[in-house]
Amino acid sequence: MSEQLIEKIQTLKKERNAVILAHNYQPGEIQDLADYAGDSLGLSVQAAQTDADVIVFCGVLFMAETAAILSPDKTVLLPEKTAGCPMADMITAEQLAEAKANHPDALVVCYVNSTAEVKALSDYCCTSGNALELVKSLPQDKEILFVPDKNLGGFIQERTGRSMILWPGYCNTHVRIQVEDVKQARADHSGAVLLAHPECNPDVREVADELLSTGQMLQFARTSPHREFIIATENGILHTLKKQNPDKHFYPVTERAICPNMKKISLEKVLWALEDMQYHITVPQEVAGGAKRSLDRMLAVLPK
Repeated sequence: MSEQLIEKIQTLKKERNAVILAHNYQPGEIQDLADYAGDSLGLSVQAAQTDADVIVFCGVLFMAETAAILSPDKTVLLPEKTAGCPMADMITAEQLAEAKANHPDALVVCYVNSTAEVKALSDYCCTSGNALELVKSLPQDKEILFVPDKNLGGFIQERTGRSMILWPGYCNTHVRIQVEDVKQARADHSGAVLLAHPECNPDVREVADELLSTGQMLQFARTSPHREFIIATENGILHTLKKQNPDKHFYPVTERAICPNMKKISLEKVLWALEDMQYHITVPQEVAGGAKRSLDRMLAVLPK
């Protein structure tokens, strides 16, 4: 059945001149199907550079929005319309506008895991992989209002010593990872290196061997001389880690680290998306312009 579905998808993909993108947290079969797999911003940048007319984004809504912002001339499809991000929904444009009014001199830095409307009201956007470099590049005398993830913001504070106002948002999946899980995983896999995402709680970050974004985890695992790793992020990434490093061993810190929204997309839904050109994700021009500005400012201050 899967082979038939994949064959139909590949045929339609050619007919539509489409490219399929999959986030590192997607189900393994979706990652294997994709033309490109990676983190959300990297995928959007990659898609903008292709000559495809259609982008099928296997991820969540804010990722498809980012692709639409960076590729306004392409049709962006999200195969599951209810695939959202609870953290992105923890701050609205209205709430951010009020926070800006209360801190008029602060620079607003938003995590890419945010809505297009929030990006449009921000001065800079960032990813978990470039947040440190971005904040270090900003004027030292400026206070920073960081939204929406308090854990990534706390990680930046710890590493930079910057004065930051942290919005109280968080990732439901990463906060599910507890120190007790780490202790048990270390007991079960003595000597394994613990790689944790900065979205984890402070006590988990404190005991991690490395704090890395998903892209950084993949790179670290490829180049590290170590053979065993405990992974403290959404478990979808283990598929690619194992695929890229068949001679190494990877263990989830807990089986509970699953994002239900990231698991909503299936092969059938990718096929239906291409058959019916659904669900078309668009961003109003007035919002897209502001959001692209915050993304462009990020890209401008980071090393090429």
